[in-house]
Amino acid sequence: MTAIKKRRHTISPPALIAASFLFTIVIGTILLKFPLATYKPIGWIDALFTATSATTVTGLSVFDITATFTIFGEVVLLILIQIGGVGLMAFAVATLIILGRKVGMTNRIFIQETFNYQSIGGTVRFVGEILTFVIAIEGIAFIALCTVWVPEFGWKQGMYYSVFHVISAFNNAGFSLFPDNLISFAGNAIVTIILSGLFIIGGIGFIVVKDILQKRSIQQWTLHTKMMIFGTLILNTIATLFLLILEFHNEKTIGSLTFIDKLWTSYFQAVTPRTAGFNMVVVGDMEESSLLLTLLLMFIGGGSASTASGIKLTTFMIILLATISYFRGIREPHIFRRTIKTEVIFRSMAIGAVSSVIIFVALFLLTVTEKMPFLPLLFETVSAFATVGLSLGITEDISPAGEMILCFVMFLGRIGPLTLFFLLIHKRKESYHYSYDQVQTG
Repeated sequence: MTAIKKRRHTISPPALIAASFLFTIVIGTILLKFPLATYKPIGWIDALFTATSATTVTGLSVFDITATFTIFGEVVLLILIQIGGVGLMAFAVATLIILGRKVGMTNRIFIQETFNYQSIGGTVRFVGEILTFVIAIEGIAFIALCTVWVPEFGWKQGMYYSVFHVISAFNNAGFSLFPDNLISFAGNAIVTIILSGLFIIGGIGFIVVKDILQKRSIQQWTLHTKMMIFGTLILNTIATLFLLILEFHNEKTIGSLTFIDKLWTSYFQAVTPRTAGFNMVVVGDMEESSLLLTLLLMFIGGGSASTASGIKLTTFMIILLATISYFRGIREPHIFRRTIKTEVIFRSMAIGAVSSVIIFVALFLLTVTEKMPFLPLLFETVSAFATVGLSLGITEDISPAGEMILCFVMFLGRIGPLTLFFLLIHKRKESYHYSYDQVQTG
């Protein structure tokens, strides 16, 4: 018993993060296989794919959710989405608090690693703040969305649609109960503002939200918060304008809408790739230039310690900043009058490189297992890695082997490249130093 306890305490936080997601996926797969969960039986691989997609808050699905799952099955999906978005350990710690049990050091370290919290002290209080914030935001959004959907669908159906889409949006999942996702609501300002507001708030990260609420002025914000807020505003604005211009005359997407509706729909399609997965137009009907821009937005993703994935916005900004600084001859990149540490730059480069390798390997395997055009496969792969859920309509035609590949990609995308790195690599200190030599690059 002593040996078992010792081994348990030596498990690293990254391993616990990966294990918690795996555990949730396995339980979700079993629950979705229950006869009570579906109108007709589904295969184990399809159940695994759906559970993985929900737990990793991706949103990809091999079948129509409402036509396949019963209310029980849809509730299972909601629970998986909520756990996958906020984190299994956060709910476990909350349960211990409610039961009056002591939260051990292992759990505290886990929370610190999961949410990028600065210190072990105060982690229990931080979890309470997170869950309170989640309940408050989702509750307010639920009431607001009910004002739109209850008059249209009635009390029972309207409230159910509202709670499902609120949880799906806040956790950046992208699952929808409507057969056409949100295409029927293209140009609807209220639905657009509520749902986009949810996945933007969920996608910027809990640390950022807490920093904004606690600090009285922008000058007091941390560098991370400043980069996330201003980076999000700039990227969303640029993406909206580009999509509006590129799709303006496309009759298959926004071409037939009024200018205001075009603007709202362009905005929604610009922010949803980071990394919500809802869509108000048929993604496959978009211009190839728009799809390429969407690929970039999906790859960038949201914020660290958030419900979003991708390489993360701050990672992208640091890589871009370091590149610009190199060409300008600046040895130490800086932004907002703060210098970026070399360690952070190397970490950002590593995240970008590892993410690119994962996408390349997965895409290569899919080109072997699937006889489909290259662009849809690339789009599906990046969407799975960034846990977005947008698709060019090939998900239902993916083979079982392809589904397993995408499951693995979604899992890696959710736990993050750094977690994978720490699981595979063991740090060691070198007591020696080799001499320098020249290597030609570029």
